[in-house]
Amino acid sequence: MKFMLMAALASASLGAGQALGFEMDRFESGDGKISIYFIGHGTLMIHYNKLVIHVDPVGRYADYGKLHKADIILITHEHSDHLDAKAVSQIEKKGTALILNQGARDQMGKGQALKNGDTVTVKGIKIAAVPAYNTTEGREKYHPKGRDNGYVLDIGGRRIYIAGDTEDIPEMAQLKDIDIVFLPVNQPYTMTPQQASHAAKMIKPKVLYPYHYGETDVSVLPEMLKDLPGVEVRIRNLQ
Repeated sequence: MKFMLMAALASASLGAGQALGFEMDRFESGDGKISIYFIGHGTLMIHYNKLVIHVDPVGRYADYGKLHKADIILITHEHSDHLDAKAVSQIEKKGTALILNQGARDQMGKGQALKNGDTVTVKGIKIAAVPAYNTTEGREKYHPKGRDNGYVLDIGGRRIYIAGDTEDIPEMAQLKDIDIVFLPVNQPYTMTPQQASHAAKMIKPKVLYPYHYGETDVSVLPEMLKDLPGVEVRIRNLQ
């Protein structure tokens, strides 16, 4: 089924996102709607029917006391711009599933740690932990191989890849049938636009969102990928 963009701004979205002014895109899935809220940096919120999924919630990007409680919280790794214990506590409720890498699990003292290659199904959502690491010489210290996670989510027949903090690693070529991808674009910690372009050519998603981009000029990506058929680059406010 062809993806259809139904809304671009939170003014057409659910109440919490609307009140805080987040941009939001909504997609049709096989059995419902997927709404993605662009909160800031590497922080996202996904609504699928009645499920709420928070990704790397951090209080500097939103007041988590005002956001919807989480059914699932995903933490890619333990850096402070991705892991905020207070924000996590504000959106937890009875039955919230906290999925994280081992380093974040060690800091939080709770949750289910996944290592690269692990797969778990939570509340009907299949979650696969995939590698996320630096490859450029001298930058391996930021995100060493085998420590951090990206996540591939199977939601309503759609596959969403949230890459976490990574460069254009060869494992990306093994990912298949990705509908939506979030790629981080801010060297020295993650990718250059050129690396993100290379990653997109390996993954071949239907929709690519650059995220975690700070001061990096991601406006060059649509031109860089203009000859890659079937890939739409969408730039949202995720500085």
